[in-house]
Amino acid sequence: MTKQVNIGGVLVGGGAPVSIQSMTNVDSRDTKALVRQIDELSDAGCQIVRVAVPDLESAESLGRAKKLVKVPLVADIHFDYKLAIAAIENGADKIRINPGNIGSIDRVKAVVDKARERGIPIRVGVNSGSLSRDVLEKYGGVTAAGLAESGVSTLRVIEDLGYDKLVVSIKSSNVKMNYDAHMILKHMTDYPIHIGITESGTPRNGIVKSVAGIGSLLLAGVGDTMRVSLTDNPVNEVVWARRILETVGMRQKAIEVVSCPTCGRTEIDLIGLANEAEDRLQPIAARREKEGKRPLKIAVMGCAVNGPGESREADYGIAGGRGEGLVFARGEILKKVREDELIDELIRLVEND
Repeated sequence: MTKQVNIGGVLVGGGAPVSIQSMTNVDSRDTKALVRQIDELSDAGCQIVRVAVPDLESAESLGRAKKLVKVPLVADIHFDYKLAIAAIENGADKIRINPGNIGSIDRVKAVVDKARERGIPIRVGVNSGSLSRDVLEKYGGVTAAGLAESGVSTLRVIEDLGYDKLVVSIKSSNVKMNYDAHMILKHMTDYPIHIGITESGTPRNGIVKSVAGIGSLLLAGVGDTMRVSLTDNPVNEVVWARRILETVGMRQKAIEVVSCPTCGRTEIDLIGLANEAEDRLQPIAARREKEGKRPLKIAVMGCAVNGPGESREADYGIAGGRGEGLVFARGEILKKVREDELIDELIRLVEND
């Protein structure tokens, strides 16, 4: 079991549930936009939000946002150690740095001393594109062993300064290398590990890579906090992170949607209805999970004759006919409505549960 750190009230490591992270992509200096996006991420189920801090104005904006949001904020720092110190002074709950690009050990020490003063964790680490020349020469290029060794080396830099509230991250865009590196790393450290697939790409490719890469690590017992990195709206990163955790059995689905395959008897747009139901139920699921409400099973069926009977275990459901359909609860038919009213009726039932 890994050590445990506290990130603004969210426990990471030490047997705590795997937490979901994402990162804002608005201009960090625009406090209003920053708060709006942080709230959107929180509503989707994000538990820790990372914010880029490229200048002093961004650090000050983070401080203003911190007073208006309900989730811990992590300051993402590159190169300038003074920005790390400014972010901490403005209330960051954690900072993310690579000691190798901060500069001299005196500058790293200044950051560590400020983190120690406030008692906040530091996330350190590398990815496959930031390995040192020494490591690349030692291993003949980017390798799993080199990634793991580099991750541990960054930990030691901070440890040697007498600080141990640390989280480590090593990421690759290559799923197999990423997995192999973590299998090595888990035997080299007991610090909490932040997992993900770096630069995974657009949703078309990034979702598949993240499901395979993150899911395999979780099933292998590796990972204390995670981010699904997509070239997309960051809210979708949170949605897919929740789905991965649900799929590997680490979270119970707040709302599970089941739907039948289409066939020659289908006389409604079942594919469209099922997808619309999933999309509209996502925010409700996130809200129910936060509120600790019971999980629900929702059925979207294509046949009005067999639908309710085949879905007696569903809490609520709809079943299609020709231009119309049935709305039912636990197998009992409640009403018949037009096809274009089915989803609205379903959502109304779930929201009132």
